[in-house]
Amino acid sequence: MSSGIAGRVAVGVALSTVLLAGCARFDESASSPFTTEPQLGGSGAEPKKPQEDPSQPPRPTGPCIDPDPNVIATCMESGAGLIAVGEGAFVAERKTGRILQVKPVDASTPQETPVEIASVPVDGSADGGISDIVLSPTFGEDGLMYAYITTGSDNRIVRLSKGGAAKPILTGIPKGATGNRGALEWSTPTQLMILTGDAGNPRAAADPGSLGGKLLRLESPSAGANTPQVVASGIGSVGDICRDGKEGMWVTDRTAAEDRLQHLSPDGTLSVSWTWPDRPGVGGCTATGDGVGIALSEGKALAAVAADPNTFAVTTAPTLIAQDKYGKLLGATASADGSIWVTTTNKTDGEPGEFDDRVVRIPPPQGGAGGPD
Repeated sequence: MSSGIAGRVAVGVALSTVLLAGCARFDESASSPFTTEPQLGGSGAEPKKPQEDPSQPPRPTGPCIDPDPNVIATCMESGAGLIAVGEGAFVAERKTGRILQVKPVDASTPQETPVEIASVPVDGSADGGISDIVLSPTFGEDGLMYAYITTGSDNRIVRLSKGGAAKPILTGIPKGATGNRGALEWSTPTQLMILTGDAGNPRAAADPGSLGGKLLRLESPSAGANTPQVVASGIGSVGDICRDGKEGMWVTDRTAAEDRLQHLSPDGTLSVSWTWPDRPGVGGCTATGDGVGIALSEGKALAAVAADPNTFAVTTAPTLIAQDKYGKLLGATASADGSIWVTTTNKTDGEPGEFDDRVVRIPPPQGGAGGPD
């Protein structure tokens, strides 16, 4: 929800209004997504604090105005992947195929209505729809975005341009009753990594002739025919793929036996870092100061996983943050203020509340990723 996701980018620029005359108008002032990842806890410079003025009056109340100051947006359809962009984020609504712009607010201002910046037709049945979005590495110049979507016949990657129709980049990824979720992330400015689900068929994940259940690499993807390289096989239902803050990547997926956190090293080796036999529903991921943050749907929490900074080995159980506070979580991205933003998916298969579904800011826990909530 890269993780994803996804791309999980920090582009410290101001956002402008992007919906003009019903056409998608992406903010072209964003810089390359290959900047330093924001951190949750860990070492380094202090993250920028959310703007709050204690002298301001309490937040207004009313329909779709969540009293929780960490809620960024409310009354959405179930969210999927999201991307941090400047002080806000672009968020994908899984079933509708809409991509929305959301922004944080201060203590005196209610949540703004999310602005639709693009929309793509999708098949949102079962677990299909729009799974993940990522900005072009040259988004500031070309305003392009890539999305992983489900159609009536397959799962595929499309490219979205300003005010234009979605153009297929990679088609023919198997579609099934389950296992349709996928994830996107750039490993370099020219290499797009794609995590595909097994479409409910574990045998497809082991089949070298199938695009299902794979970690794929596309070099300089463009509209038209693209031939992916298989980096790894055996992926179950996709959680997310995200950079580790160095040269490798994190991968989350769900199998019939367990949920997994895996690490992809720069040489292409994919190894298991942690498993959850209780299957809490791993979803979107994003790098933190000392590991990785993972959204959990069934676990209804953000898992903070500490990893060795050199080997990326995980030896201690993840810490659960904001457990049972916002319901089921799916997408995750690191924000410029040092927090992790997540999407909720309560309307789809949870117990939706008055303000669902939402985009929520989860602040760093005291003492870093391994500290208390």
